[in-house]
Amino acid sequence: MRYAKIHYQGQNLNVTVDEQENVLLPDGNRVSGEEVVWLPPASGTLFALGLNYADHATELEFKPPEEPLVFIKAANSLTGHCQVSVRPDNVEYMHYEAELVVVIGKPAHKVSREEAMNYVAGYTVCNDYAIRDYLENYYRPNLRVKSRDTLTPIGPWIIDQQQIADPHNLTLKTWVNGELRQQGTTADLIFDIPFLITYLSDFMTLQPGDMIATGTPKGLSNVVPGDEVIVEVEGVGRLVNRIVSQQEYEESLS
Repeated sequence: MRYAKIHYQGQNLNVTVDEQENVLLPDGNRVSGEEVVWLPPASGTLFALGLNYADHATELEFKPPEEPLVFIKAANSLTGHCQVSVRPDNVEYMHYEAELVVVIGKPAHKVSREEAMNYVAGYTVCNDYAIRDYLENYYRPNLRVKSRDTLTPIGPWIIDQQQIADPHNLTLKTWVNGELRQQGTTADLIFDIPFLITYLSDFMTLQPGDMIATGTPKGLSNVVPGDEVIVEVEGVGRLVNRIVSQQEYEESLS
């Protein structure tokens, strides 16, 4: 089953989505996914991983970390499927990051590795954009790099855990204007999903709806206003996003 959140006819709704991306409304009616505004499918804390693919660390000429490099994405950065992300004025390098996101299904506190997957409700996709100009330290990505408005498209939906036989053997891809720019596999994760749940739950309680974005493989490149960026995780979903200028975005709000 695919679970999503949408805005439709003045209401925010929890819905399910079929294989043709038609949306089943709470009243039983079905509408095309093109008729709705897609919202982030979960609203808990989003934990993100830095340098969690060995090939990405090598691409950046960094030594892979010895323990997870975890940071939190602010809620203002989240946006939905088929929405826009703002490239700030006067920056040199903004790049995408295709990521598998784990969604927690029940409170998790001091969870063992053996039990960790029992706390997973499902999976979604995110594009964890970064503004490289402001990066002071890859081991501590700061707010101006990672928590700007609109810079974390996520969705379109959450897919049940049971529908993904092996989350550690999925292909990730990113297209920019139809050109394949990034491709990798979750088999290359440095810290896998059970490890991350165990690691985080050892010192904090994870809550239902919390999300763990597991990192991105190599293949990053610059994106500019007008670009259409599509990130896909095999079996989970395809997330579409468009880059706009700061001026275009602000004019749309006025």
